[in-house]
Amino acid sequence: MTNWVYPQGTANDGDWDISLGTSDSTLAVDGWAHTGLKVATLTAGTAVVLPAAEEERIVVPLNGSFTVSVDGEDYVLKGRASVFHGPSDVLYSGTGKSVTISSADGGRFAVATAPAKASYPTRLVTAAETPVELRGAGNCSRQVHNFGTPAALEADRFIVCEVLTPAGNWSSYPPHKHDEEKDGETNLEEIYYFETQVAAGSGAPADADAIGYQRVYASDERPIDVAAEVRTGDVVLVPYGWHGPAMAAPGYDLYYLNVMAGPGPVREWLISDDPHHGWVRQSWDGQDIDPRLPFGA
Repeated sequence: MTNWVYPQGTANDGDWDISLGTSDSTLAVDGWAHTGLKVATLTAGTAVVLPAAEEERIVVPLNGSFTVSVDGEDYVLKGRASVFHGPSDVLYSGTGKSVTISSADGGRFAVATAPAKASYPTRLVTAAETPVELRGAGNCSRQVHNFGTPAALEADRFIVCEVLTPAGNWSSYPPHKHDEEKDGETNLEEIYYFETQVAAGSGAPADADAIGYQRVYASDERPIDVAAEVRTGDVVLVPYGWHGPAMAAPGYDLYYLNVMAGPGPVREWLISDDPHHGWVRQSWDGQDIDPRLPFGA
């Protein structure tokens, strides 16, 4: 049975804390073809190199600042103290280019990838340019950084964003799917990379075991049943099926980086809600956005 959940430390490869689905990943995932993720932690003054490959990439600082070199040109990513401190500069590298990532002071970053054929130019998307969306309402309020979506970034295949959910709230809700090419839906694999923290003012001790939860279940005859407890550094793969909610447990804020891509003709995020739960969207009309948002204000 294919493994869809990778707790921290189970998808490491050489210098990489996580290496799944990329052109150089040595950990094979049966049936996985359209998206990839790498995460690395650099000590001060060190670097890693991604060799040129037919995949597009976007470098996302998780904590710390970085310099990314592409085609002999250096791009400075100012970064952030943590994923809960608002958007970061990110860098899209396009395809067929070697990428070197270094950090003077050290830090952790992610690289979202997707096999691609069309070539688009390298682009720095600054934190100030990143579209920030407050989605949902009430205890379904969350914050979305749409730096790698079709409206914000020219790219060939992937759609990349990050979501922050305050303690006790639900996101990726109502449960939805994107596993068919049809009117109103596109077929997209999806990666969730998680981080958690003790919520400010929660009363929890600073060393509390910050957790969240992720749910994935079958939308057709293909079996999948994921109900995973997640922490910083964990990954859940969604090949198909209904997914959601992603739940921030009381006392703990939840972050996830989403990487989506698929085989269809258009780069677009079109979804179908689980008909048992889609009604919840209408309930948001009379509710306010959670006042704890936005993070990083």
